[in-house]
Amino acid sequence: MHSFTPSHRGGSGPPLVCLHGIVDTWRTWELVLPALERSHDVLAPTLPGHAGGPPLGAGGIEDALVDPVESALDDAGFTTAHLVGNSLGGYLALALAARGRASSVVAFAPAGGRAAGGPPNQSVAGDYLTMQEQAKKAVPHVDAIVSTSGGRRGATRLTTTRFEHIPAELLAHQIVGVARCDVVGTLQALGDGWHLDAESITCPVRVVWGTDDRVLPWPSAAARYRDEWLPHADWVELDGVGHCPQLDVPLEAAELIVGFTTR
Repeated sequence: MHSFTPSHRGGSGPPLVCLHGIVDTWRTWELVLPALERSHDVLAPTLPGHAGGPPLGAGGIEDALVDPVESALDDAGFTTAHLVGNSLGGYLALALAARGRASSVVAFAPAGGRAAGGPPNQSVAGDYLTMQEQAKKAVPHVDAIVSTSGGRRGATRLTTTRFEHIPAELLAHQIVGVARCDVVGTLQALGDGWHLDAESITCPVRVVWGTDDRVLPWPSAAARYRDEWLPHADWVELDGVGHCPQLDVPLEAAELIVGFTTR
């Protein structure tokens, strides 16, 4: 009863591509799409290995995820595009910018920024494995779960601080999507092997981080971006906001995107 589609495209104007985080789908952008599509031709794909997306290929993150997203830009006819990403999607947006495919990047809590010697990325992967096991158990009861305020709070405890405005059907979709995601093991295999050719990024970059992020806590999970890779980016802290600003504070998130891409 919960269908998944490979992508969404709508609006008109300069191209903009929205990339979701691990275990999510393109629908994480649903609450900000109307605002984005007033200014942009928006493509929101579901990443390989995620529910509704293409199969996950072999190899590391470059082969399995960055290359297919670059191919999606080619298929859409986008030589370059404004790139927006959350978590894993934020890292992918920056990796594509290093390949010269971005007009600008807005990254919400991009993955891969923990400092060497800090908390290992394997611990994050372990959290996602636990989340996925819980989601699989919840799937048979998902509609009942999201029908209550307590159930919706439980479904969003790692992603947002605010939740009552998020449609119950979208939350049910996300729970089922977590259960059907095939890339959690890939994240675990990456370990601390995140790399970014930051010197090749020449486009404007905005990095946005919620101070109440429970997945990639601020500021420790941003250390490499702040100190090594992107110290001169436009940095925005969102007080009291969680890991997914596009869900938590969609109006503010849309303004942070459009205000950067259209300036």
